[in-house]
Amino acid sequence: MIIVHHLNNSRSQRVLWLLEELGIEYEIKFYQRDPKTMLAPESLRQVHPLGKSPVITDADFAIAESGAIIQYLVDRYGSGHLVPTSGTPEHLRYTYWLHYAEGSAMPLLVMQLVLNNFGAGDSSAISGFVAPQIKLHFDYIESELGKSTWFAGEEFTAADIQMSFPLELIAMHPKEVESRPKLKEFIDHIHERPAYKRALERGSKYDVSFQ
Repeated sequence: MIIVHHLNNSRSQRVLWLLEELGIEYEIKFYQRDPKTMLAPESLRQVHPLGKSPVITDADFAIAESGAIIQYLVDRYGSGHLVPTSGTPEHLRYTYWLHYAEGSAMPLLVMQLVLNNFGAGDSSAISGFVAPQIKLHFDYIESELGKSTWFAGEEFTAADIQMSFPLELIAMHPKEVESRPKLKEFIDHIHERPAYKRALERGSKYDVSFQ
């Protein structure tokens, strides 16, 4: 049985959503962030040495990192669902966005979060580098979503699940969404999916506004 070690208000919500899309049975072990630091509890270190979320256990394996978890679940349990056919342009786009979410989009958003939380919100680091880079990336995402309904093409894939977290973070800022109608349309589409709603019900409260 797959166990999702689920930290509240975290990327692990994507894992619950993927499992619901695939129709796979799983259990949830809940963890709560420290109310002051917003960090994961030490008990997660008993599952994985870094003590981070998301992480799943399946038989004798403990698997961390969103992209690795998604790839593992799709490869082992997906039976070809939620991934384009190998060798197609759609598969290349799928692979790109699966890695882009955490490799390019999230580092900038986390950098902004850290600088803001440590009192550097008006620093030249944000105004001179972080903010312009975030704008560049989300204008790019808006442009790419103008080419197809979903990130890899006209079919929904696991790459869309992976991309949901950074887009939901940026969607917390209404002005950013108003100027990017395709991004808003994507957010609306994922929120309408029955599996997304089921994952919310099982994972309990999900709020990324603290980021």
